[in-house]
Amino acid sequence: TYAMWWIKASIQEYILRSWSLVKMGTTANQKRLFFNLRKVKGKIQALDDGDLKPDQIAEIATRLNVSEAEVVSMNRRLSGDASLNAPIRATEGESGEWQDWLVDDHESQEDMLIEQDELENRRGMLAGAMSVLNDRERRIFEARRLSEEPLTLEELSGEFDISRERVRQIEVRAFEKVQDAVKAAAKRQMSALRTIEARPQ
Repeated sequence: TYAMWWIKASIQEYILRSWSLVKMGTTANQKRLFFNLRKVKGKIQALDDGDLKPDQIAEIATRLNVSEAEVVSMNRRLSGDASLNAPIRATEGESGEWQDWLVDDHESQEDMLIEQDELENRRGMLAGAMSVLNDRERRIFEARRLSEEPLTLEELSGEFDISRERVRQIEVRAFEKVQDAVKAAAKRQMSALRTIEARPQ
């Protein structure tokens, strides 16, 4: 549902988009690698920018709980983007550019823009919906539902000096309030859209 979108994801996605022209970080494992690969490489003294050694790949995969193939792929992506206009030499003296060999079987730029607009709309709806929460509800909701590493009921009960059951009740109530607010906002958007569509051209 809309209420489950992470607010912090917008910051991470901005970093991912700004880093490279090549789309990356589309899965949880890719994001974990993007934000942690260089740090882990430093810890195991894998400081070269080239391909990793097999033992280094295995060590990184274990530490980050990802596959070795994902480690290899992200390491190559982080080494820098290659231009699609770079020349290549084909067989029998033919020449061309890398883009000439690409077959685009992905969604069109128009579809990608629509998807991006929808994502931004959902984030805006979630941010607006959270304004219905008081400070305590917002803190518990973010810590339990929006955090990449959610706090336990025990931790929050200590923070607010209330029982774990009370924390759980506040969490559920906050989620329901946000969910209702998002649904109401979506309903208003649909109503406005129908009004626009009903106007004579």
